[in-house]
Amino acid sequence: MLAKRVKECRNKKGWTQQKLAEKSGLSFNTITKIEQGIGDSPTLKTLIKLADALGVGLDELAGRK
Repeated sequence: MLAKRVKECRNKKGWTQQKLAEKSGLSFNTITKIEQGIGDSPTLKTLIKLADALGVGLDELAGRK
């Protein structure tokens, strides 16, 4: 679910994974892994960086309404 939401929010902004990496201060590799749903679950700190970069709340990023 998180993988899908991150990709949807990123695409809505018209950003590449590289652009999201730059805006969030996370590595391209981290963005790729999150969107593919592989590896460990992201930390809260990582989720906050993503949400801030995408201009959404944590609930929206997690798919909660």
